Amino acid sequence: MKFSSLIIWVILLLLGFLGGSAWKNSPSTQQYSDASTNHETVKPQNYTPLVQITDVEAATIQLFEDVSPSVVFITTSKLKRDYYTRDIFKVKSGSGSGFIWDREGHIVTNYHVIEGSSNYTVTLSDQRVFEAELVGVEASKDLAVLKINSDKELTPIMVGSYDELRVGQSVYAIGNPFGLDHTLTTGIISALGREITSISGRPIKDVIQTDAAINPGNSGGPLLDSSSRLIGVNTMIYSPSGASAGIGFSIPVDVVSWAVPDIIKYGQVKKPIMGVVIIPQQTSTRLELKGVMVKSVSKNSGADNAGLKGIRMNQQGYNDPGDIITKINGQQILTNNDLFHILEQYKPGDKVEVEFLRDNKTKNTVVELGSSI
Repeated sequence: MKFSSLIIWVILLLLGFLGGSAWKNSPSTQQYSDASTNHETVKPQNYTPLVQITDVEAATIQLFEDVSPSVVFITTSKLKRDYYTRDIFKVKSGSGSGFIWDREGHIVTNYHVIEGSSNYTVTLSDQRVFEAELVGVEASKDLAVLKINSDKELTPIMVGSYDELRVGQSVYAIGNPFGLDHTLTTGIISALGREITSISGRPIKDVIQTDAAINPGNSGGPLLDSSSRLIGVNTMIYSPSGASAGIGFSIPVDVVSWAVPDIIKYGQVKKPIMGVVIIPQQTSTRLELKGVMVKSVSKNSGADNAGLKGIRMNQQGYNDPGDIITKINGQQILTNNDLFHILEQYKPGDKVEVEFLRDNKTKNTVVELGSSI
């Protein structure tokens, strides 16, 4: 009895082995096994192979691949001291995007990306990470420049021109929204000549408005034209929720080209100045002035040497109004912002013709512009 049971047990074991081998070597099982071990995708029966990529798609793909090496991810942190232990430690304070300006490792981004931070980390598209130093800022234009030291050659971004832009042309924004890897959004130029207010309260004129999605983390990244050239720096969105709502703004490339070389050389923009202090715009509006009234003149400045005068007390003990500047080199000035914008077109040492009102009479003089530093 025991011997017969042993024979049956051996026969069953043999049958099980033979059946398992047959199942394993069956075509369907072999396909399943190969897919599991080699991670091959089993295509469905209704799979249709890609026929073609359109010329527009190919151009967009090429643009992204060409420019991505020039775009960086920036994280910032600041030092804090523990209240109880008095130990100092780093706390992450923000993140944003930026782009490589030159082969020396200068990185351009928004001022508000690095504002209030003391440590800056730059991650390149190849995932190399660098500790960066702050070179300088221009808060009135929401621009900042960092610098990294790389042992490999860097890829600077190509630079375009604001004057060539047209409403309706295609634009592309590359950045790191929400801390993700490089992403691309596309759209068109919705409007040109917009004006926004910078963190410092000064106006930024000729701003580009676009419907390309600009989400948190895209700040400081480049806005590009279809030739892969920088045409703006993405700086803010108009949205109650904080997410892209189809209205984004970019600092025009001409402002970047004007400010960045000075920031690299001096740590700040070397602004042309007349040497005057002007009354606040609210006061000018209340007085219904069409021009900019001079409140005071700096001694030995260009304005002082040209004979401009500020508010002064007369012999009767009353204040006489200061000169009201109405034109510079023929360009009309109605507000304080007009004066700021026009002066940005010049550099220290330039001489400009100034038209002004004094005692309700139009006068002219020539002012040699000084430097802010």
